[in-house]
Amino acid sequence: MVKLCIIMMLIILSATPAAHGDGRRSTTGKGPNALKSWYRKLPHMKQKVTELHFYLHDVVSGPHPTNIPISMANFTATGSRFRFSPRASETLGPALATMDDLLTVGPTRNSTTVGRAQGLFGSTSLNEIGFHMTSNIVFTAGKYNGSTLSLAGHNPFLDEFRELPVVGGSGVFRLARGTALLDTVSYNVTSGDAIVEYDIMVLHY
Repeated sequence: MVKLCIIMMLIILSATPAAHGDGRRSTTGKGPNALKSWYRKLPHMKQKVTELHFYLHDVVSGPHPTNIPISMANFTATGSRFRFSPRASETLGPALATMDDLLTVGPTRNSTTVGRAQGLFGSTSLNEIGFHMTSNIVFTAGKYNGSTLSLAGHNPFLDEFRELPVVGGSGVFRLARGTALLDTVSYNVTSGDAIVEYDIMVLHY
């Protein structure tokens, strides 16, 4: 009986991914050796262009917002003031917010999930509603599941189309660069909730 228990334990251990000393589990094919091998092959790889399209759901209202202000300054510049949203009062100072917005294939929240847009943005313009945005597109479904794209740039919210540079990525999009075009599909002035369409053209290997 004791021998049987030992054999069963060995079978279980052999089927369990190895763990690091800090409790993290290693993933086959994603360690430092795999990374080094990828970069050695890089000179022989060809670049490709991938087109992505999805919708971002920015929720400010209700019990489960995905856009949450984390800092609000009292400072206002002489003769002009930072504006954070179309419904913001003229006395509102510079603001910083964090987001974890749902991304879907279609414009409705119940359409197929693509992933999440996670990051920070802050009001950076005295004369318009403009944000500096730093965010990651984290894919959680489909063939890009587990990969990310990193975006950073200026977002003049009231413009019809806004460009954000794609400055990097991971997984399938390692060393990515490109352009994300944003178009606000709907904006609720009362609640602050918005749906934004993303068209992304990205170069990667």
